[in-house]
Amino acid sequence: MKLRFLSGNEACAEGAILAKCRFFAGYPITPSTEIAERLALRLPQVGGKFIQMEDELASLAACIGASWAGAKAMTATSGPGFSLMQENIGYAVMTETPVVIVNVQRGGPSTGQATRMAQGDVMQARYGSHGDYNLIVLAPFSAQESLDLTIRAFNLAEEYRTPVILLSDAVVGHIREKVIIPEKPKIINRKKTKKGTKFFGLNAAMPKFGTGSFVHVTGSTHQEDGMRRASVADVQKRMVEHFVTKIENNKEKILEWGENYTDDAKILLVSFGCSARACLEAVKKARENNIRLGLFRAITLWPSPEKRLSELSEKVEKIILVQHSLIGYKPEVERIVGRKLLLLPKLGGKLHTSNEILRFVKEVR
Repeated sequence: MKLRFLSGNEACAEGAILAKCRFFAGYPITPSTEIAERLALRLPQVGGKFIQMEDELASLAACIGASWAGAKAMTATSGPGFSLMQENIGYAVMTETPVVIVNVQRGGPSTGQATRMAQGDVMQARYGSHGDYNLIVLAPFSAQESLDLTIRAFNLAEEYRTPVILLSDAVVGHIREKVIIPEKPKIINRKKTKKGTKFFGLNAAMPKFGTGSFVHVTGSTHQEDGMRRASVADVQKRMVEHFVTKIENNKEKILEWGENYTDDAKILLVSFGCSARACLEAVKKARENNIRLGLFRAITLWPSPEKRLSELSEKVEKIILVQHSLIGYKPEVERIVGRKLLLLPKLGGKLHTSNEILRFVKEVR
């Protein structure tokens, strides 16, 4: 175990190295660029490859190709770059390609506030591509979690053969904190294929290009052996059900969240990412003022930790969603709690302060 003083973006890059990521393709865009910068330095040191591509579409396409060539692969982007990646996220879902995509959120739409933070990409991360599918989306709130969740993102990508999104933000990406570097983190490596086994579907191993397996990889509807059957209704049904259920049926193993002072809370703050940092401080100040305030922090945004959040919602009098977006996580939290939600958004690239949150709590309690 080593201690380092790293930004969230630097910690993300170090987490990728620990997870055995050996390929990065990306296009520099604020506020994610430090991830590419650090991996441009670090990957050659461990025998990996770094490529700066011409745009974000090509970046994720290159990562998908590298993954099929046997490398653990990652890209990182922000704002409109994440929008450009959506088609290839769908392609990675369709081809069951393990790949990690980091989106360091900034203000939008379009070019928006290139250097300022926001949290408006929650729904896009889950629903940005077309068709029926499930995704795994993780949201760190510290530099340490940027490292830890990057490792977990690679493990989940390998376990479920799916793209996994690390939904960071400009504050978490740029904040510099003490980070513990584990010596031997748990790493899930790729399953080896055996002759005669299927290439797609439940528990299928992924062959490595150039090692003798004959496999057809296509974005069209295909059977478990990879062969295109776009006009066969049962094949489409079976394939899409697999994309949805392989995440849904295993969500109890995937889910992760944090709680503070929820046992006796009368008012519950719900938050994620950088917003949760001010919330935690606000909760501590509230307790000093004998206000029974608690915090629920979503770490896996998708799938949603809905069972626990629903349980907590039945115990508290009010729920306040704190985020840097007018929409963000709001539709999903409203669906889960099934009642009126108080929203404390903040726009313009400015951070909530704990005093602002506490003042709002006092006004509504």
